[in-house]
Amino acid sequence: MLANYLIGLREGLEAALVVSILVAYLVKTDRRDHLPALWAGVGIAIAVSLGFGALLTFGPSGLSFEAQEAIGGTLSIVAVGLVTWMIFWMARTARHMKSDLHHKLDDALSAGKKAVVVVAMLAVGREGLETALFLWASAQATSGTAVNASPNLAPLVGAALGLGTAVLFGWLIYRGALRLNMRVFFAWTGLFLVVIAAGVLAYGVHDLQEAGILPGLNNLAFDVSATIPPSSWYGTVLKGVFNFSPATTWLQLFAWTAYLVPTMYFFIRTTWGSAPARPTAPAVQPAVRASAA
Repeated sequence: MLANYLIGLREGLEAALVVSILVAYLVKTDRRDHLPALWAGVGIAIAVSLGFGALLTFGPSGLSFEAQEAIGGTLSIVAVGLVTWMIFWMARTARHMKSDLHHKLDDALSAGKKAVVVVAMLAVGREGLETALFLWASAQATSGTAVNASPNLAPLVGAALGLGTAVLFGWLIYRGALRLNMRVFFAWTGLFLVVIAAGVLAYGVHDLQEAGILPGLNNLAFDVSATIPPSSWYGTVLKGVFNFSPATTWLQLFAWTAYLVPTMYFFIRTTWGSAPARPTAPAVQPAVRASAA
């Protein structure tokens, strides 16, 4: 539940910031007549994202177990790829997001209200589709259930609370009642999302192993189910926060390590980097005395 809350909070806050920037720009430039078109684009994006989430949840029903696991594993790996791209994209471009959105909105305003709808739909829709896919993959990994099994409501509740908090934060930021250091917020939540994504990737590999696409299902690297029972409270916490599996195959462990270590390294280097070296003062050249004639 905590992992899904964080995903909903971070992704929802990104979308809320996009909307608040667009709305504030229209209000500031006295173009309030374009606000209905903007909200129409936002509404379409939300509807498409919800429909995509419903398709992921109910679409595979009726398929064979192997087909369900193949779909679940493939989509989990795709979700990890998308969220990794999003994390690094935000780390590099967050400081320029406001000006980029203003430029896109200026171009749309010159083209008409339909273009405003499209800009809002694409800006929010990208965040919505990524959120729906990663939340679905994380919920599957957390619950450990098959694609068409009875859904666990805890991940859904966590995601809903995260999205609700994001909407509240976005409104408070727009009204000027809340100030957040966005660089610090996205940096630390990005670190945690890398850990979550590593667990989702390992779960996706396990799904593909159960589908018979990848080998090594019975080759366990460790099995601590007796020490950390999945039904225990601490097993549930580890599963819900870190997608930890007490019985992990060698291929899962390899995928988890091969993703987490380099991704965490490059993310930390991209986000914080090294302190810029201070420019050294130019060496003072000794004056050259002209030789006496």
